[in-house]
Amino acid sequence: MIQYTVDINCDVGEGVGNEADIFPYISSCNIACGGHAGDTEMMYRVVSLAKRHRLKVGAHPSYPDKTNFGREVMDISNEDLVQSIQKQLSDFDAVLQQEEVTLHHIKAHGALYNQTAKDKELAKVYLNAIKDYKEKAVLFVPFGSEISMVAQKEGFEVRFEAFADRNYNPDLSLVSRKESNALIEEPEAVLQHILPIIKKGKVLAMNGEPCRIQADTFCIHGDTVSALKILMYLSKELPRNQVQLAK
Repeated sequence: MIQYTVDINCDVGEGVGNEADIFPYISSCNIACGGHAGDTEMMYRVVSLAKRHRLKVGAHPSYPDKTNFGREVMDISNEDLVQSIQKQLSDFDAVLQQEEVTLHHIKAHGALYNQTAKDKELAKVYLNAIKDYKEKAVLFVPFGSEISMVAQKEGFEVRFEAFADRNYNPDLSLVSRKESNALIEEPEAVLQHILPIIKKGKVLAMNGEPCRIQADTFCIHGDTVSALKILMYLSKELPRNQVQLAK
């Protein structure tokens, strides 16, 4: 019988305050570093907690836009964006050094994540901003995205990410949060969504079409209302489906 292993990550440090509850059920975390949410105190608290749970710790930079939680495309110059991302990572790196935690990965947040997935030039700007971490951290990026292709060409190590609590369009873009069917909030539905991705490399798009996808890590958003319920359910049901959590 084939056994599968999955990495489950959560976006955290965003002010929800549920990290202590969800950390026992995940293997990686992406910590906000001041762009869309978070501050130095928050980073220290969440990094320390992640260390105790032996999670793989990642930086979660974004557009510098706390007003819109980084979920709107921002009109910002490339130079200012690079400076902002570098400051976010520098601030986060200082916390990691103080806590003696190694940076495992970098994952862009929200609109920056979605835009770099389809905008090759913006992807290059983003990769330029994080070039000093090329040898230190892997990148969490969407499968088949512009940023995944540019990053690999430039020598970055990537991990393909899929979203356990989000529906997909046929082009593998995420259904907009403005749509009522963007989120998958029922634990049973999340399980049925990710099992074909894990076992068959297929995701069922909203038009009913099975689309090829690859995933090394699955994200469940920390601010999804049912995040804890989903994670607790998966912790019981995944092993029953020959899937183990990578710890």
